[in-house]
Amino acid sequence: MQRVTFDHPHPLHDLQATRQIEAAGIAATGPHVLMQRAGACVARLAQALAPHARLIWIACGAGNNGGDGLEAAALLHAHGFRVQVSWLGSVEKASADTLKSWHKAVAAGVLFVDEPPHDLEDQDLCIDALLGIGLTPHDSGRSPSAALRSLLDVVRGTRATVLCVDLPSGLMADSGQWAAGFEPLPSPPSAPRHTLSLLTLKPGLFTGMGRDAAGTVWLDDLQLPSPDAAPRAWLACAPHGIHPSRPHASHKGSWGDVAVVGGEGLEERGMGMTGAALLAASAALHAGAGRVMLSALDPALTQSPALAPEIMLRRFEKLDLETATIVCGCGGGDAVRTVLPQILKTARRLVLDADALNAIATDAGMQALLAQRARHASFVTAMTPHPLEAARLLGSDTRTVQSDRIAAARELAERHGCIAVLKGSGSIITAPGETPFINPTGNARLATGGTGDVLAGLLGARIAALDNTQDGLARRAFLAACQACWQHGRAAEDDLFSRGLTASGLARALSPM
Repeated sequence: MQRVTFDHPHPLHDLQATRQIEAAGIAATGPHVLMQRAGACVARLAQALAPHARLIWIACGAGNNGGDGLEAAALLHAHGFRVQVSWLGSVEKASADTLKSWHKAVAAGVLFVDEPPHDLEDQDLCIDALLGIGLTPHDSGRSPSAALRSLLDVVRGTRATVLCVDLPSGLMADSGQWAAGFEPLPSPPSAPRHTLSLLTLKPGLFTGMGRDAAGTVWLDDLQLPSPDAAPRAWLACAPHGIHPSRPHASHKGSWGDVAVVGGEGLEERGMGMTGAALLAASAALHAGAGRVMLSALDPALTQSPALAPEIMLRRFEKLDLETATIVCGCGGGDAVRTVLPQILKTARRLVLDADALNAIATDAGMQALLAQRARHASFVTAMTPHPLEAARLLGSDTRTVQSDRIAAARELAERHGCIAVLKGSGSIITAPGETPFINPTGNARLATGGTGDVLAGLLGARIAALDNTQDGLARRAFLAACQACWQHGRAAEDDLFSRGLTASGLARALSPM
């Protein structure tokens, strides 16, 4: 058993692959063996998390996830813990393996209770063994029974530490979304939460609602060999090796130029957005770009107190679109439409964000220009949409995008031939032919205006630093996007922002890597 850390990438397997791995494991080990191993893992982690628990309450469903809980109950009782079990199953309908674990718990003297304890305290432990991966997409929309809902409400509202077996009950393994009908109350749980993922790590634990629901994630492979099945995604790790350490003899030309095009003026539509472009430029500057230029779409902007003196102002016609990495769209408003076609045709390295994406979503001509870029091996294109922008690009809606964030990101990348960064909790980074990565860093401090502009500028700096003389530019740009997302999220986790984060503060907290 291991706590999931981010010192190396972890493969994430979907529900179908996990089921196949489980079936192969049962065939290799024989009946009931995996359930016994799972129950033993749950019991070991429970003892480690709450060695002095006054009461351990285990909510067991009718399926095999409940069987894992029953197995753990017998072991914890044998170790001297006061254990109570609420079981939704029945002897008549239980699987053969679950029935064996039920007999073991009964023989051990475990106390079964019809009503869950409603006085669980901080020092107690609640084990959620209700559904695990037993809830399939076909079950979504079916309201849970009154008995299941009663147990779910106690699990989700308790003050005790919660340990979820395989998945928090009601969370979909592949998407990280709550199954329709199984959504919790709006207020997030305040008690510590842990999830012991069995056999494989599931993508849904790390994106969408999964991070809040799962808490600290642990993995146990139940003594089976590493799966041969291809992962649906990878959990990203701390970046290393993408950019070499900066040689002492390097110069500003070694790290590339970034030119930010955006920032519609107040006079255009009465909604000035120059701040977005300033934030992107500031991020590129602090992330180590050799030179940073700002081509503001506000003609009135000649200098700003918020503009660092190192950032150079340029008229659009004076930009060298072929040599600079262009970051386009931040606060661009409608004005960005006048320059975007030329950028799509000419820029060799391009990061598209915000209003550039909105413009492309509604213009078939720009979509064709974006598709043409994919035919040029020397061109790099990255887009950084949030879910609403992604929905516009896909002709969909945010609910559909969020229902399968990995699939949405892959469709964006394949349809537009670019690196796609679908922002949100557990940002998805992918590119044509690449297995997606899920970024594990970041927190709710990023839920403020301008932090997405900071990511765009940071990504521009990372792409600008890539060496043209090396092979595999597309692959290196994809890894640079993973690196940028990691650093962006990690910066937000810094204690420096414990009293609040602003996008400008986040930009200044960045550093070259």
